[in-house]
Amino acid sequence: MRAPVPELIPLYSIKVTCSNCEHEFSTSRVRPSLKKAIRRDADFCSYYKAENPDYYVVRVCPKCGFASTENSADKLADWQKKSFDTQVGRRWQTRDFGEKRSWEEALETYKLALICAQSIKDKERIIASLLHHIAWLYRYQGDTVQEQRFLSYSLDEYVKVFENDTSGGNDARLMYLIGELHRRTGNFTAAVRWFSRVINDQRITDAAMIRASREQWAILREQMRGQDVDPDGLPSGT
Repeated sequence: MRAPVPELIPLYSIKVTCSNCEHEFSTSRVRPSLKKAIRRDADFCSYYKAENPDYYVVRVCPKCGFASTENSADKLADWQKKSFDTQVGRRWQTRDFGEKRSWEEALETYKLALICAQSIKDKERIIASLLHHIAWLYRYQGDTVQEQRFLSYSLDEYVKVFENDTSGGNDARLMYLIGELHRRTGNFTAAVRWFSRVINDQRITDAAMIRASREQWAILREQMRGQDVDPDGLPSGT
């Protein structure tokens, strides 16, 4: 039997150095050539024909249990190491997530990464993203209750990111995403407000996000009519 052609094997291994204990370990990634999504939801949740790259975003150190992403800090400060050890590390039982992951294992790695990020007071944007990814995982399974729960959590964190941002408050993608998550969690008035800001803020030149905001605004109006909510007071979005 011939060996599999490398290009057809969806996963490959990379070496990662743990930000906490500096142990080097292997973790899997999906080959770039196989990362093309077959469709994508309006809040950027992607669907794939084969292996889902989102399952492998989190890297988990098998020695100490510290879980992170490539956006996390390369090395923890002493107070972060102590905080992690107190809240997570002392209860860690050696496990290896370096190979192919099931949905359950992917969820476990994200929840572990969330606990780790909270323990070291990581950036709000990273915590928001982890919460959002957990919501996507539940969406893949059709678990609407848990999806809505984690969408709400991630929305709260994204709003904190926006409020604490120092770049002038014109992050179009973030503003659009906040609007879309408000729409998905049923807060139509807030969704309108955020979509409107993307469309009408003269500082924003991101054509893709302006177009997406207009599209979601139109969907929102139909959604409100379908739920007997009067949309007549909404701006036109034009």
